[in-house]
Amino acid sequence: MWLPFVGLVIGLLLGFWTEFRIPEIYSNYLSIAVLAALDTLFGGIRAHLQNTFEEKVFVTGFFSNILLAAGLAFLGVHLGVDLYLAAIFAFGVRLFNNIAVIRRILLSKWTAKQDRQTEN
Repeated sequence: MWLPFVGLVIGLLLGFWTEFRIPEIYSNYLSIAVLAALDTLFGGIRAHLQNTFEEKVFVTGFFSNILLAAGLAFLGVHLGVDLYLAAIFAFGVRLFNNIAVIRRILLSKWTAKQDRQTEN
């Protein structure tokens, strides 16, 4: 469970403390890569809450999602088709789905905790 949060904290700290700028021509690639990374992060949190988290699956999923998304964007640029929109749609839907499941799990745990407290 700690791996997704460590990666998020390291990424945020590097982003705030460095003056690194991405050229504008790569903005589509970066936005899709960030969306894919967020999808993987929330998928890891969901898996942890469901007690199915595996670090190898998380790490390989993280890099394969980013490479797939960037590859779709790259292919789309060379074909003259906005394929990056397909990646945005797919990862966006998965991201919202993961957040919805996380919310339900946390809400049910909180409700169960409240019920146990009222019984005592």
